[in-house]
Amino acid sequence: MNLDRTDMRILRQLEQDGRISNQDLANAVALSPSACLRRVKLLEERGVIEGYRCTLSPKNLGVAFEALVHVSMRPDAPEWHDKFVEAIREWPEVVSAQVITGASNYVLVVRTRDLEHYSDFVIHKLHRTSGVMSINSSIVLSTIKRDGSMLDLVATSAGGGHGG
Repeated sequence: MNLDRTDMRILRQLEQDGRISNQDLANAVALSPSACLRRVKLLEERGVIEGYRCTLSPKNLGVAFEALVHVSMRPDAPEWHDKFVEAIREWPEVVSAQVITGASNYVLVVRTRDLEHYSDFVIHKLHRTSGVMSINSSIVLSTIKRDGSMLDLVATSAGGGHGG
């Protein structure tokens, strides 16, 4: 996907404030409102913009306890991957899950109210899941960076127009 400088300016503004009005966005990136809206719609259609979300405060919601959980599965368990994926989709405590390489099969980001709630989750849900061989938890003490931008990794096209 080729993104020009104007696309990048639009994306940076939306990344900082997803609720910005089209008029304010257009002013910030030096476009007419209609041209700005066309570009935003095109970025949405191309899948560059996947959606708009608000950022919630785990502490203020009462779910400040966070753990990174590495899970290893028994490869001899039938359909272990599909069954595990189905299970974690049902658990509200799992806010993020990735399939990874290395010593474990998955890394989960788990949020709970406190250590007791986390222990209950591990003992009564995660540990009882068919095929789970080992669980290795790391409790998050402090988050250093959460809102980094991927835009700094993206090369822009030299021209001002959209590429094909």
